[in-house]
Amino acid sequence: MSDGPHQSVLLAEVTGVLRPAPGEIIVDGTFGAGGYARAFLESGAQVVAFDRDPSARRFAEPLEATGRFRLVEARFSEMGDHFGVGSVDGVALDIGVSSMQLDEAERGFSFMRDGPLDMRMSDKGPTAADLVNTLEKDELARIFWVYGEERESRRVASFIIRRRAERLFDRTLDLAEVVEKALGGRRGAKTHPATKSFQALRIAVNEELTELEAGLAAAEKILKSGGRLAVVTFHSLEDRIVKSFFTARAGRLPGGSRHAPPVVGGPAPTFELPFKGAIEPGEAELAANPRARSAKLRAGIRTDAPAWRDAA
Repeated sequence: MSDGPHQSVLLAEVTGVLRPAPGEIIVDGTFGAGGYARAFLESGAQVVAFDRDPSARRFAEPLEATGRFRLVEARFSEMGDHFGVGSVDGVALDIGVSSMQLDEAERGFSFMRDGPLDMRMSDKGPTAADLVNTLEKDELARIFWVYGEERESRRVASFIIRRRAERLFDRTLDLAEVVEKALGGRRGAKTHPATKSFQALRIAVNEELTELEAGLAAAEKILKSGGRLAVVTFHSLEDRIVKSFFTARAGRLPGGSRHAPPVVGGPAPTFELPFKGAIEPGEAELAANPRARSAKLRAGIRTDAPAWRDAA
């Protein structure tokens, strides 16, 4: 997520895709500090927001005064528990960690600010410290490789295992320093050496990719015919999942060849794509908010076909 003291990334584009209107029900699946929700409320729509982070509650109270806003303290993958099939006009998902979480050192997301090695978006489940202090080398390396796309994943894991034998990790800067030692200095580097490792741990702690897949399926189920889904991602792992989802649900599967003909039959397409590919931030937004640099927006318009899990 990109909310916080900064404006939500691709706000105008997301609003343009969803086109919220008076009387419509819009789900803001990743409430954060409420940037998208405020824009949807200004259009006259009813907004139901989801966020598993208890600290998001403080941003919800001013919006509740409208009488058209409600915050559900739950994962966005659980939106299907709160809405019936085909009952929602629009869903917005802004995937990843929020600016407010990054900026609060005590949350443990940042390798630039010292804080407890936590990284949980909620206050439940194992922390990042639990993972780095207990997992075997192979599992740590797998997390860094799969979720962080860190090419030196085994080397990073080895340095962590060696250090924790002397003293367990409990602070963010401590871990960042060990990763930096494993990968070498930052001379000429555009990003901190710990960037990929911290991303990987955050995704693992919060089960973010599984949550994204489940959230997309839930949105498909609750959207009515003509309803719109807008998803903003911030790195390639998330974007690949969203791109694959929309490609499959729009029936745009590979055309096959004379050696491998295309698969026919199967569920009917559940989405139409309002534009090709992804929308990225313009120069003005990038200048105002550098954190938007990797953002991509993909979207779909719901058809009247049943959700794939229901049609299976």
